[in-house]
Amino acid sequence: MSRDLERLEPSDALDLYLESRDDASEKTLDGQYYRLRAFVAWCDEEGITNLNTLSGRDLYAYRVWRREGGYSGEELKTITLRGDLATLRAFLRFCGDIDGVNEELYDQIPLPRLNGSGEVSDSTLDPDRAVEIVDWLDRYEYASRRHVIVLLLWHTGCRVGELRALDVGDVDLEGDRPRADGPAIHFVHRPESDTPLKNREKGERWNAIGPHVAQVLEDYLSEDGPRVNVTDDYGRAPLVTTKHGRVSISACRDTLYRVTRPCWRGKACPHDRDPATCEATHYAKMSTCPSSRSPHDVRSGRVTAHRLADEDRALVSDRMNASEEILDKHYDRRSERQKAEQRRRFIEL
Repeated sequence: MSRDLERLEPSDALDLYLESRDDASEKTLDGQYYRLRAFVAWCDEEGITNLNTLSGRDLYAYRVWRREGGYSGEELKTITLRGDLATLRAFLRFCGDIDGVNEELYDQIPLPRLNGSGEVSDSTLDPDRAVEIVDWLDRYEYASRRHVIVLLLWHTGCRVGELRALDVGDVDLEGDRPRADGPAIHFVHRPESDTPLKNREKGERWNAIGPHVAQVLEDYLSEDGPRVNVTDDYGRAPLVTTKHGRVSISACRDTLYRVTRPCWRGKACPHDRDPATCEATHYAKMSTCPSSRSPHDVRSGRVTAHRLADEDRALVSDRMNASEEILDKHYDRRSERQKAEQRRRFIEL
């Protein structure tokens, strides 16, 4: 039996949905907010001010709009479109629960099927480019928050949530703790104070860091260093801070979008755009640059670098806190030719 619907504006529905997701991590909410913000923008463009009027035909039109580059400005890959529509389905199911749309409307969004080659994103940060960016920051923004974020993401290959979770006390710069031979950082699962690790207690580990990384952190943390000396809402001392407290995941992500744009470092635009008029030079649009990369891309680039160096798979798996199967499927971006050349070194031809 159908229920009477109550007026629900798209932006209000988005706020209510995000408030209801108290089971989700900040990273998950950030991703869902971005995807649903596209839907709200489409509703505004189409003059839809009340979700009660949504139909299956509208949802089909939205799917085509997103697939062809609506909101992002670029055509979406199948895997990205599928994620976008899966989030919209969950959102509309929620709206049905609160009498904002027909209860079964969400089921009218067919998710695109993936083939074997479309299951995994192929976006990555090329290892050589990652090194160039780190070197540039080392020279021009030494020991800045931006430098520390990029350096740790690249050097350790950690997830951005793991970086955010680090406290000052999790850093051993002297390497003088029991059974330690050098500097290292400790990833700890602390869900009770808003810094959970993706794999919970299984994600806890020590990662060794090199002397240069340790020196950068020491200078960042020094009394006259750039770290803002604040505590978070739980009285903890975060490693990476802003004037408001512990750095957010979105701020870390924006840092990567910024520094991976070639024009930001004074390089010529490889996309024949004029930086004076390119919208990707604006803060809110940095992610639209074709060259911009996310923290996930840094992680896949790090795995690729480990693979190219023929480093032990089990050790890389432990350091990255992911199974060898997951690393191979989701993070290894070596080309087939690169793999062939590596095999050449071990096979007598």
